[in-house]
Amino acid sequence: MNKKIIFFDVDGTLVDVRPAREYVPESTIKAVRETRKKGNLCFLCTGRSLAEIYPHILDIGFDGIIGAGGGFVTIGDEMLYHKKVSNKDVHRVVDFFEENDYDYYLESNGGLFASENLVSRLEMITYGDLENDEKARKKKAEQPSHFITSLIEGESMYRSDVNKICFLENKDIPFQTIIDNFSDAFNVIHCTVPSFGDDSGELSVVGVNKASAIEALINHLNIPQENTFAFGDGMNDADMLEYCHIGIAVGNAKEGLKAIADEVCDDIAEDGIYKTMKKYQLI
Repeated sequence: MNKKIIFFDVDGTLVDVRPAREYVPESTIKAVRETRKKGNLCFLCTGRSLAEIYPHILDIGFDGIIGAGGGFVTIGDEMLYHKKVSNKDVHRVVDFFEENDYDYYLESNGGLFASENLVSRLEMITYGDLENDEKARKKKAEQPSHFITSLIEGESMYRSDVNKICFLENKDIPFQTIIDNFSDAFNVIHCTVPSFGDDSGELSVVGVNKASAIEALINHLNIPQENTFAFGDGMNDADMLEYCHIGIAVGNAKEGLKAIADEVCDDIAEDGIYKTMKKYQLI
């Protein structure tokens, strides 16, 4: 089989999140569309849940999504599988976070559900002091965060549709406490969003990762592993790059990821994805 399948992380890989307003480089959009015209497949492979995969990303055109860090897989409109946090474990985490004054949110395919004080804290991190600083208010008005505006407030946090749980740093409680309390039931991942604080992190279903999702997908599609390519930038992409036949770290990737990648391409802002896909005759 000659059909190739290419997996793209989103934040920092497909999407440049360094400017004030995130964007997808035009050369990357062109690369995705040209390789699909050749009959190859392109899948998002991201930690984001469906509610965070916004139209400007989907409109590029993909054959499906591996989301929530491997928690669900779609092919077109078909859900291949979906692994959710059990009701018991959701209750356990929510109770702990509420009792210990954590700011957190629950990711589901139906929305991102915010704890009581999360939005005000994120606005402070993202914009500044909205109450006392005119520059902060102007920044919010001119450069609103997709993420913050998508958060849903005031809903019950005891939900049955949770993909994973993300939390901001609580300076009174060390990260090790989260590991001690929840590593029996979750993958406990440290500081996936640096702006959330050094002791922030996320809790995902045990056994869920990008590599296992890719394996399930290509087995379903009957595509051999040697026809797989992956682009990533962060250490949460390491298992994906190691599993795929050609694992490519973008030029703006973490140094640790570059060390294990088969290839390091140019920065995404310098057409790194397009040039590398051309090199491998994917376009």
